[in-house]
Amino acid sequence: MSLEKKAPRKAKKVPSRATAKANAPEATARPVGRATITDIARLAGVSKKTVSRVINGSELVRGPTRDKVQSLMDELGYTPDPQARGLAFRHAFLIGLVFDNPTAQYIVNIQYGALDALRGSGFELVVHPCDSKNPDYIADIRNFVQRQKLYGVVLIPRVSEDQALAEALQELGVRYTRIASVPLDEPGRMVLTHDRRAGAEVADYLESLGHRRFGLITGPKRYRSSLERGGGFVEGLKRRGVDLPASHIYEGGYTFESGVAGAEALLQLSPRPTAIFACNDEMAAGVYKAAQRMGLSIPGDLSVVGYDDSPLARQLWPALSTIHLPVRDLGRQAAQLLLSKEWPPVLDPGAAVTVHPHLAVRDSAQPPRN
Repeated sequence: MSLEKKAPRKAKKVPSRATAKANAPEATARPVGRATITDIARLAGVSKKTVSRVINGSELVRGPTRDKVQSLMDELGYTPDPQARGLAFRHAFLIGLVFDNPTAQYIVNIQYGALDALRGSGFELVVHPCDSKNPDYIADIRNFVQRQKLYGVVLIPRVSEDQALAEALQELGVRYTRIASVPLDEPGRMVLTHDRRAGAEVADYLESLGHRRFGLITGPKRYRSSLERGGGFVEGLKRRGVDLPASHIYEGGYTFESGVAGAEALLQLSPRPTAIFACNDEMAAGVYKAAQRMGLSIPGDLSVVGYDDSPLARQLWPALSTIHLPVRDLGRQAAQLLLSKEWPPVLDPGAAVTVHPHLAVRDSAQPPRN
């Protein structure tokens, strides 16, 4: 009896664990509910670290992998958890806006500008009002920065003018930018507004209309912007042969009420001014109120010029001539500086970030009647 040899059976190919995992239904199943970084990594077939590198713009990820991960994040609407990113980077993805300013519209416009710069960056904006007259206000801001683990801070007048605050932020190692009328720091930390030039432009304009008797309502002396705007106006008049007496200068508070009080005081002078420059639009609106109470018409009996070109300037009747200050652009540029890869950005003094205020002529000024 012959025995036939049986052909050996072929060994079954056992898939590797990685292949089995990749081919499993769970590997391609779309997540139910909000996607996580784990979901993105699983669907892309990469590690969570690779996804994290894509999120943070790392150059260590190859182009095809980056595109695949980004496409999945877009498809699933995935957005990184700011708190988780903050833990990884030892800071929160938050930019602070610190202010002590009585003009609400100015603050709102600065916020809009900062948000314009932060859109799509992964950063969010948090605001922190303070009272710079309080002796503990710098300690309060330090606590705010540390508590929120801020990445950077935008400082606007008047707190931007406080060197002690800037030094405190440097000690904390936090980025900051300062919006101010004159250079106060390294160019890469500054956004300049050149208020003195704008004040001089108002002087040139009103004197060119034929006015020779002026009133000036400034902001508080502790505000550098007040000194620059008012100083530019006084210097501009002097260059044109007009001396402004101290009795014709009223220190206001950048508020509507202080504009009313300042105009009432100036318009009781004899002879009274035929033109008043108020160093912001809210105080200029107060001048309108005082003139109305005294039976004076604008611009027939009194010409008025403001500063900031806030929405209020176009809402007044007649429309207010005012210095146009691109406030929203100030906030945008200050926030953009904070996002620079190099910190602080190395800029030449002449290349500092600058905005250029200019006079917007409307209907509130004309040549004097006498």
